[in-house]
Amino acid sequence: MRKLVFSAAMISLAFGLAGCDDAKNKDTVNAPTANQNAAPKEGGSLIIGITSGDPLAVNPIYASDRTTLTIMQALYAPLYSYNDGKIEWGLAESLTPSADNLSYTLKLKPNLKWQDGQPLTADDVVFTFNKLLDEKQHSFFRSMFMFGGKPVAVSKVDDLTVKFTLPQVSAAFVGTLVQIYPIPQHVFANEADLEKSSKNDAPVGSGPFKFKEYRAGQYYALTRFDDYWNGKAKLDSVTYRFAKDSNSANLALQNGEINLKMVDPQDVSRLKNTGKFDFVTYPEGRLAYMTFNQNVPVMQSKALRQAIAYAINKDDLVTTAFTSQDYAKPATSFLTPDTLYHSDDVDQYKFDLQKAKDLLKESGAPADLKLRLAYVNTNKTQESMSLYIQQQLKALGINVELMPLDANAMSQRSLDMKNTAWELNLGGYIMGAEPDGYKSLFMSNEAYNYAHYKNPQFDALWDKGAIETDAAKRGEIYKQIQQTVATDMTYYPIAYTNATVAVDKRFGGTAEAEPKPVYMFQDLSKIYQK
Repeated sequence: MRKLVFSAAMISLAFGLAGCDDAKNKDTVNAPTANQNAAPKEGGSLIIGITSGDPLAVNPIYASDRTTLTIMQALYAPLYSYNDGKIEWGLAESLTPSADNLSYTLKLKPNLKWQDGQPLTADDVVFTFNKLLDEKQHSFFRSMFMFGGKPVAVSKVDDLTVKFTLPQVSAAFVGTLVQIYPIPQHVFANEADLEKSSKNDAPVGSGPFKFKEYRAGQYYALTRFDDYWNGKAKLDSVTYRFAKDSNSANLALQNGEINLKMVDPQDVSRLKNTGKFDFVTYPEGRLAYMTFNQNVPVMQSKALRQAIAYAINKDDLVTTAFTSQDYAKPATSFLTPDTLYHSDDVDQYKFDLQKAKDLLKESGAPADLKLRLAYVNTNKTQESMSLYIQQQLKALGINVELMPLDANAMSQRSLDMKNTAWELNLGGYIMGAEPDGYKSLFMSNEAYNYAHYKNPQFDALWDKGAIETDAAKRGEIYKQIQQTVATDMTYYPIAYTNATVAVDKRFGGTAEAEPKPVYMFQDLSKIYQK
């Protein structure tokens, strides 16, 4: 899932925005601190381990899988981002609302360049929005910039200024705009299908590193872009190395073939004992979940979905899968705690096997019910969760067939809106502080609605929440949305997770690079080799 909005008080920002700008593991990890022993040096190469498969379309208006988003963060630059509730300006230097909040004026920094040397201007921003709003381009961002069924209008004022005109006031606009990374008009202007364009094979971005070479199944190599708006990177190059599984990646990490990698909780102690690594742990703003695929007729029974929820001891599941609740906390809502209007006050499904059996009987499911549970085969926590769920549902009288899949295969099948390959699947998303961003996972006709849950009244709540400007009323709408998801049990929320990144001690600058969900670090230009 797309996870680009980070942490901010979006309501106050939406109406007062103009040019401005840890979790602790008890025995393995400390929050990152700036290196005080050595001055940053120039030169050197960083190799990042990736176990989530090859990238898909390396284009910001389509990127949604973890691999593509991680690579994209080094290749492209955002208009702005958030850090600790404050705006950090990227390509833009200000965003100013009109008095009636129906328009916003975005000002770009001067002298911005694409990685091929061409100027980056307002034309590129307007082009990006025209394409993502074009239904023929099938960008999942389109629904996020539709208000009352009408799209935002985007126009050029001058070479550095863009005006956004909303069809109606939206409390969600500023928090949604943070997700957009412009693409170059001069590269894509004549492309009929941007998602399938060969231009994505050698992308031209605006980030700290530019494309060098890609070998499928092996690596994705980048070199420094000297005209990066935030200053030339310390490193000469960054290479993303693809590993078949976590075990082989961890071995490469210990051998020095990989310098930085997100690690599973099960591996932290062993890696720490080598003395070779620093560890960076931070809240991911991520929900680990299980989906009930209602394309399969048997899963259309709410009683069956609720029975499964009651049959799982969530506390035990989280401890089993993550080794300790230091790495993850049992989840209560589909909104993560860093999201506006998150509420724990929704229906909870405390472990109750008898209630589960009663609901299973009520559902009318066959006595020999067999369900398929899909998960990513390189994800150790998902593997642990699947084994635990299989065991728990066996006690309920349901046989669960496990379906370990390659990450790309899982993504491709999930995006098939007619998918019936499984009844259950494990996943995770990072959606950020603005709750409107979540609607792409839940509204009836959205491609990322993996549950394939369809409810027009529920869709209407999302539309209403996006435009309500009264904070108290908006909070009530999202409370109702959370309650609906809990009652109808479309997604089973499992855990709010932390991320842990192992970094070779030969590298510094991780604090300055700013740990961020999904990408690991916001700005790789700050990392250096000691």
